[in-house]
Amino acid sequence: MPEGHTVHRLADALTELYGGQRLEVSSPQGRFAAGAARLNGQILLGAQAHGKQLFLPFAPAPDLPQDAPDVTWVRIHLGLYGSWTFAGDSAFTAPHSIGAPRRRVGERGEHALAHGGGSALSGLDGQEPAPAAPGQWAPPEPRGAVRLRLAGEHGVADLTGPTACELLDADGVAAVRRRLGPDPLRPDADPKDFITGVRRRKRTIGELLMDQSILAGVGNIYRAEVLFRVGLSPFRQGKRISAKRLQEIWDDLVPLMEYGVATGFITTVDAAEAPEPLPEGDAEAGRWYVYHRALRPCLRCGTRIAEREVGGRRLFWCPTCQAY
Repeated sequence: MPEGHTVHRLADALTELYGGQRLEVSSPQGRFAAGAARLNGQILLGAQAHGKQLFLPFAPAPDLPQDAPDVTWVRIHLGLYGSWTFAGDSAFTAPHSIGAPRRRVGERGEHALAHGGGSALSGLDGQEPAPAAPGQWAPPEPRGAVRLRLAGEHGVADLTGPTACELLDADGVAAVRRRLGPDPLRPDADPKDFITGVRRRKRTIGELLMDQSILAGVGNIYRAEVLFRVGLSPFRQGKRISAKRLQEIWDDLVPLMEYGVATGFITTVDAAEAPEPLPEGDAEAGRWYVYHRALRPCLRCGTRIAEREVGGRRLFWCPTCQAY
């Protein structure tokens, strides 16, 4: 499942590509046909992310405030299999694909828009032709079960396989957001809400970091890596962790996730600790301390990395560096 930084990158992409434009909206698959018909011909005011939730506000006029009654929102959750795919002419700059399963987080093809990407990715591997010039491009036929298609003058964005794709009003959006914990990537987030939420609970910190009502946007990779970086056992109860240690988690997550938004990569290993050359068969050591490195030596102490299934997800940690 894409982690929160991917959804924020997606919100930035949609805002840059379509913000302020009147769009053609359709549902080639048909499952969102009524919703698409309601949005067709309206203006996308921008896009927002909160954790793993994406919110798209549409309005009949560009100057409406987002909480106006005439604004209709689309809430999208990619889940395990959701993905957005972009295509367009040479004036359409976008990531080729964001989400899962077509590209895993960090694979080539996820680039920040400000630094290139999108239709400019065509021809990188010599397998696709360069994009057509404006006026010479036609939208491709939908591929797969496309739930939602957004079409502008220079390109299209196709959504396939989401867990959720529904219409909401402003009150509905507020209700969803109230159920979510603070998002380290949002400027309105308050880490005190995260700290209070953890310290009230008996569950382990390894479980709580994956609870979107406690902390929005963190997934399995960031969970494992931030706990290693702050030296905290994933099995320590939330109520037994000091506010200072929890603030350390928050303060470490913010720049890690901001880097993910900027680059499309989850990289948590400090440059000074990255092994050179990389150990044979351990490419992950160049980007992650513990995630997917079970039985391989810890980059700091040499202890073998441990793995256990917790809540249906694989958890990785160093038994020495994270003993307490």
